[in-house]
Amino acid sequence: MIRISGILLGAGESKRMGVNKLLLPWGKKTVFEHCLDTLLCSNIKEIVVVLSDRTRGIGSQLKKRSTHKGKKVKVIINRSSRQGMSTSIRRGIQVMDPTSQGILIALGDQPFLKTRTVNTLIEAFDKGKGRIIVPVFQGKRGHPVIFHRRYKKELLKLGGDRGGKSILLR
Repeated sequence: MIRISGILLGAGESKRMGVNKLLLPWGKKTVFEHCLDTLLCSNIKEIVVVLSDRTRGIGSQLKKRSTHKGKKVKVIINRSSRQGMSTSIRRGIQVMDPTSQGILIALGDQPFLKTRTVNTLIEAFDKGKGRIIVPVFQGKRGHPVIFHRRYKKELLKLGGDRGGKSILLR
């Protein structure tokens, strides 16, 4: 079975929303909990949850789930989160399992994400042999994205409030 580490980003500032959208209710859970559960039910090997000082409260709930459904959940705080998404991606990569073949980067504010979508991406990654896998819906690229570990150095070099889009475009 292919080994994929998931990085679930939850360190954003929710500036446009005005309130922390990760903590908004989504059914009986929060938006963020729903996103985490989607990844936990998928074929991902481990999940690195990256939070900020502002979203730290989510972490206390998640630490109880440090191992859930046979998967490790690592919760880390990105103290540089105000410098942009790239800092959260770097923090996640720094603590993920170095033997993982792929790095799935997921956003903590996408409660419509389905486990079957994540699993389909993982299957495509397994067949793609070292590529970048991006979901596309009605001609638009979306999330989450899986990067082969050979892109790890490039991901670590990202700066500002950018994700891996520049790598993808190249």
